[in-house]
Amino acid sequence: MSEHPILGQIALAYSPVIDRNRAVIATRLTVFPLQQGSQLDAGALLQAIAEVWPTGGASQVWLNVLSENLLEGLLQAQPATHVFIEIPAFMASDPAHLEAINTLHANGNTLLLKGRPVQELPREVLPSFKYAIVDLADDRRLDETAANASGVTRTVSHVQNGVTNVAEMEAAFRRGATAVLGWPIDDAIQTGARKADQPSLQAIVQLIDQVHKEADIEDLENTLKRDPALAYKLLRYINSPAFGLSVEISSFRHAIMVLGYQRLKRWLALLLATASKDPNMRPVMFAAVRRGLLMEEISRGSADEMRSELFICGVFSLLDRMFNQPFSELLKTIPVPERVFQALVDGTGPYEPYFRMIKAIEGATLDELREASEGLMMAQQDINSALLKAIAAASQLD
Repeated sequence: MSEHPILGQIALAYSPVIDRNRAVIATRLTVFPLQQGSQLDAGALLQAIAEVWPTGGASQVWLNVLSENLLEGLLQAQPATHVFIEIPAFMASDPAHLEAINTLHANGNTLLLKGRPVQELPREVLPSFKYAIVDLADDRRLDETAANASGVTRTVSHVQNGVTNVAEMEAAFRRGATAVLGWPIDDAIQTGARKADQPSLQAIVQLIDQVHKEADIEDLENTLKRDPALAYKLLRYINSPAFGLSVEISSFRHAIMVLGYQRLKRWLALLLATASKDPNMRPVMFAAVRRGLLMEEISRGSADEMRSELFICGVFSLLDRMFNQPFSELLKTIPVPERVFQALVDGTGPYEPYFRMIKAIEGATLDELREASEGLMMAQQDINSALLKAIAAASQLD
């Protein structure tokens, strides 16, 4: 990825856009100015994100820009149509922005109305918005009468912002949300709860244990034969562009010969984090893959062993949700390095600052991002660049 000076002037956070089928249909990228009131170049921002979300690509990005002058610049810059723009209600109500908003809409851009208007929107601007983004806290305080009294909610489908667990996600869809924004990954894990019924997950755990012990290839192949779909998925991952191999891997035996046990363990970890068949786990799997790639990317320049362990730490960081078991129990059956165990079970050790960084990038508050970057002693430009590279790499695996 090219160097983009604007990445040193902003902080980035992200979250998934999840539809009613629990599929992640887009990425919401939140942009914070590091200095309030600073003049930021909208064109430079669009160039930076174009390397991750290129024109003509299959993926969408929703820009949640928390700088008024940068957002005004975006309205004038006419971004590509796969770049969705969130516009706060106070700007949508301002006649000074009416022409720019309507021009973007006429050009095919999708605009999202963010927040409840304190005054009625101009009638001519309302058709320019495809969705209204409603914060969960605000939605909870609205009764049916108040909702029906709003001109926005009658005419514009809504997207629920701020979901943090599966129950909130399901409730939002029952209330009619078209999509949800947030990370529905914070469901409580209770000791003694019924384990998730995921035979495929158990098979991959066995494979990881066998690779960790460098078992015979025949033993590994026999384990894989129990679930041919897993074997196919593993080979698809290994042959994806993200892995950059110069030869096509044609069999599991071939994969071991080319990759070796240690690299193969890495991709089994990735497979484990994406093997659940529960639709509600799709956002969890989305997060796990990106956590692993981001922790690895943030540690670029460190020793290979450390980067490999950080990758596994990120990928495994949500397995407790997938298995419905606390890490203290789960990691008795899944072999992980000691430093990964410390981070996941105790929240301690040398990897804890990296773990705090990825959670801050998911948390979308500037204070958390600043504190986490200071804990890692990393420049914001390097963290932003790592995030965009990780998202780009993950998109090659999806």
